Amino acid sequence: MPAPLFLDDPAYRDLRSDDLVHFVEHTASRDEVDFSNADLRGVDLRRIEGSKLVLRGAYLRDADLRGLDLRHVDMEGCTLLGAHISGTYFPDNISAQEIMMSIEYGTRLRANG
Repeated sequence: MPAPLFLDDPAYRDLRSDDLVHFVEHTASRDEVDFSNADLRGVDLRRIEGSKLVLRGAYLRDADLRGLDLRHVDMEGCTLLGAHISGTYFPDNISAQEIMMSIEYGTRLRANG
């Protein structure tokens, strides 16, 4: 398992420093915001537009995902240990059991087919 990455991306730095205004500026013209394999531990994602995100393999330990609609986000390989997920919509191809195992034990999410 590769170590989570600290990306050299202004939007990533904005998100990690909870600077929503600049995050929106840096992502407005993008079709997608690729945070694949990124270290997003403890990050509050509640106020961002989730539909542009690519989170494949991201490290989301203790992240705040409450209320997000992630149904169309690639989350294969993410780990959610201790993440806050109340009211979150997850992709249909990831089972509730996979999500709970990841939150409780830090396992990586596997898609169902």
